[in-house]
Amino acid sequence: MTLSDVARVVGVSAITVSRALRVPGRVSPELRNRILETVEQMGYVPDLAARALASRDSGVIGLIMPTLTHVPLLDIMTGIEDRLCGSGFGIQYANTRFDQATMEQKVRMLLAQRPSGLIFVGVAPAGETLARLRHAPCPIVQISDVSSERAGSVIGIDTELASRMATRHMLDKGYRRIALVDGRPRGGSLLRREGYENAMRDAGVYDPAWEIFDDAPSSVGLGSRFLRRILDTIPDADGAFCHNDDLALGILFECQRLGIRVPQDFGICGFNDLDYAALAQPSLTTVRVPRYDLGEQAADMMIRVIRGTASRDEVVDIGFTLFERQSTQRDRPAGT
Repeated sequence: MTLSDVARVVGVSAITVSRALRVPGRVSPELRNRILETVEQMGYVPDLAARALASRDSGVIGLIMPTLTHVPLLDIMTGIEDRLCGSGFGIQYANTRFDQATMEQKVRMLLAQRPSGLIFVGVAPAGETLARLRHAPCPIVQISDVSSERAGSVIGIDTELASRMATRHMLDKGYRRIALVDGRPRGGSLLRREGYENAMRDAGVYDPAWEIFDDAPSSVGLGSRFLRRILDTIPDADGAFCHNDDLALGILFECQRLGIRVPQDFGICGFNDLDYAALAQPSLTTVRVPRYDLGEQAADMMIRVIRGTASRDEVVDIGFTLFERQSTQRDRPAGT
């Protein structure tokens, strides 16, 4: 079964069929529907290798991620898939498992397949990978911090500013001995650490001993264990800024088990604003990152770059929102 077979049945040229499958906006909806119905009936499967040889790309967009299980990244993936649906582009996922050598291997593999573009989600290429991508024949879009080194376009937030504002919020509520907790600090989490440190230094209360890390994936269970470590390190700690909501929820659960009142005795702030943050009791103060919009707009940016209607070197700050909820709402003057 070939493209020409489909074209003969529909009564159009093979080029028209190819255009309907790759760039559907360039044919009428009626003709495209007729072509898609014929493709379905005949069981035609596009030969991506042949397409790559003929048109210099495969029609597939590579999606490079550090993990396939992290909930915030799943929301971004949904946004990407929704925008690419019906666009004529396919998706190929590559999981780097937070390993730079694996990323380099995946990038080499994808580039060898002549992708239409590469989207990096939650990870910024570095070193040899970054240098390679700057000479890549296809567009590159990174969903990462807006200050990241880049090989193409970047869409994201100012992570340091978001972290600094969240920490400043806790300080304004009167919390002073605020711990910072994170599992496997890297990439964006290092910028959250920087924002926390800047806010604490500005307030004259920074102590590096209050930064507590663990080389384990973030989880609710890890957050629960973190509170015990906080209290061992800072017996009179009165708050925690967490690099994500999983850790924040775990600390909240452990506070409840130990009889520590939140927010009166201990304030908690998370990051990401996952669905359960507003439903916890007390509800969690957190930084909302528009994850679905990040994915949707990154995919839209990629499509526009491929079609020549957008620059290959854009930086888009999509912004964030600090949601103050019950876990930091106490009526207590700052500094007391």
